[in-house]
Amino acid sequence: MLGRHVFMESLAANGVDRIFGNPGTTESPLIDSLADYPGIEYVVALHEGVALGAASYYAQASGRNTAVNLHVAPGLGNAIGMLYCALKANSPVLVTAGQQDTRMRLRAPVLGHDLVAMAAPVTKWSVQAESADELGLLLHRAFRVANEPPAGPVFVGLPINVMEQETALGAYSQENFIPPAGAHPEALARMAETLLGAESPVLVVGDDVARANSAEEVIGLAEALGATIFTEALRGHAAVPTQHSHVRGSLPVDAAQIGHALAGADVVLLLGGPFFEEVWFAPGTPFAESTRLLQIEASGTQLARNFAVEIGAVGHMGTAIATLLDEVLRRRHGDQVSRITTRNEAITVAADEARAKHLARVDRARDRRPLPMSVVMDLLAAAIPDGAVVVDESITASIDLERSFDLAGPGSFYSGRGGGIGQGLPGALGVALARPESPILCVSGDGSAMYSIQSLWTAARYALPIVFVILANSEYRILKHNLDSYRQRFETGSNQPYAHMDLTSPNLGFVEMAAGMGVPGTRVAEPDAFTDAVREAFAAGGPRLIEVAVEGKR
Repeated sequence: MLGRHVFMESLAANGVDRIFGNPGTTESPLIDSLADYPGIEYVVALHEGVALGAASYYAQASGRNTAVNLHVAPGLGNAIGMLYCALKANSPVLVTAGQQDTRMRLRAPVLGHDLVAMAAPVTKWSVQAESADELGLLLHRAFRVANEPPAGPVFVGLPINVMEQETALGAYSQENFIPPAGAHPEALARMAETLLGAESPVLVVGDDVARANSAEEVIGLAEALGATIFTEALRGHAAVPTQHSHVRGSLPVDAAQIGHALAGADVVLLLGGPFFEEVWFAPGTPFAESTRLLQIEASGTQLARNFAVEIGAVGHMGTAIATLLDEVLRRRHGDQVSRITTRNEAITVAADEARAKHLARVDRARDRRPLPMSVVMDLLAAAIPDGAVVVDESITASIDLERSFDLAGPGSFYSGRGGGIGQGLPGALGVALARPESPILCVSGDGSAMYSIQSLWTAARYALPIVFVILANSEYRILKHNLDSYRQRFETGSNQPYAHMDLTSPNLGFVEMAAGMGVPGTRVAEPDAFTDAVREAFAAGGPRLIEVAVEGKR
């Protein structure tokens, strides 16, 4: 058989049903083989970054191995930013790029470069196939590495002549990835005793809790302990239901502010995340000296990475959390139950007060124009259909989105990791393909949308039921906030204007751009018109775009 057949059969053997890509000449062997593998669909994007972003979110939303097809050095270069974000999101994506014929390697052919070196810093493993005999084992190993916790993308370079070589070594049979064993029972028992002895316990949950589909167990643990729950600041999933009384929302992005949020906690349990991805430096740690720190991770590489922990455990997240909950329930006694009940009552009161305060803030802002983001998020949450999945890149509106939307937990929400902008629109493509039974809402700022606006063409090509809501404030608002933070933190004394952060002269026209790529759109500025536009867009069933004028930071 030929190398290209080994490649395609390796994809099929590992459950890959879609390749996201933008093809080129050196990918001709792959493209020419697709007709013989009808179980694998090729999803076309107009830019390599869009293809990789869509693939990353597809892997997150489907739970399947996913493949990406890029084109030689410039194509891989175009996708590097999204590849970095996929690494931060722990997406098990097989990223490939066609390579020039290895017989021309020393002659520096057009588009040729060291692809392995380019991809290595932003992947778990980067390699090039040097012969067709290597392909079967190489791909077997690539899928294994991609799925080992913490999961992440791998890169395989595919020279065109290797894909056309004959080999007697075929694809490996389907790999059954066995999850890590449960965490050590003794460690979990000690954690249960420590948590039950706490006066003010806090749980901090990461995306691995969502991947393990353990929201119910985490909520049960919080209720059994009288603990509050925080999520990571940058998160790709809704690990727990956002409107549950024990869920306090996401943590800030520097150690000092995280410490302020966690003030008063005597025991903190970290569950399944990198803890913490900070934006700004602040001296010290997020934890008081007296705080007892516990941590459960699916991978030893994340355990106690940034902080010393009193008790740590490594194992399958779902199994470990369920076992810990069982231990807590089994060990609770009368006096503890009474104190925990009192804490739960206080937590519920605080949640009700916070909700009322948020709604009052929204009501005070309703008459402002352009519409404030808090009002837009409130209107949007009320207008979307039941069961809609949210793909979020609202950035400066993300806190208002979190407070306004009743996100049910894993599978209801997807967002970008890594901080790179432009993930929302291509991410919505991947989620829509993974969740064909669900309407998809994609919320993006106007600046972010321009990084991957070509996504609209792919949405139209595949008639994906995505409603794209573009928050148009004609600026990079997040950069203005960050410039304010920089000036304050470094005491610059500057009050200069926000240079180069406005998206005007000329203004952007998202409705016109969408029309040029086959997506109908509308532009709104008033609350009733916005609500009507959202409902009509979802009723239409195909891709639609709504550009809504929102308040900026001038």
